[in-house]
Amino acid sequence: MDEIEIRDQSIRLGQFLKLANLIESGADAKAVIADEMVSVNGDVETRRGRQLQGGDVVELGGVSVRVAVR
Repeated sequence: MDEIEIRDQSIRLGQFLKLANLIESGADAKAVIADEMVSVNGDVETRRGRQLQGGDVVELGGVSVRVAVR
């Protein structure tokens, strides 16, 4: 599983999806989240503004990425 470092203590889900290159734009984030295609720590997440912390695991399309805090 890949780890993606963030600068701050938290990041919004939509921003993290772009940072991790799981999507290409904010519009893509809105669509995949609304379609319940994204899970955080194993639970489907429907809030684009969900705050992620270090250690959270985001999954989209069978790809899992862990949030790492610098």
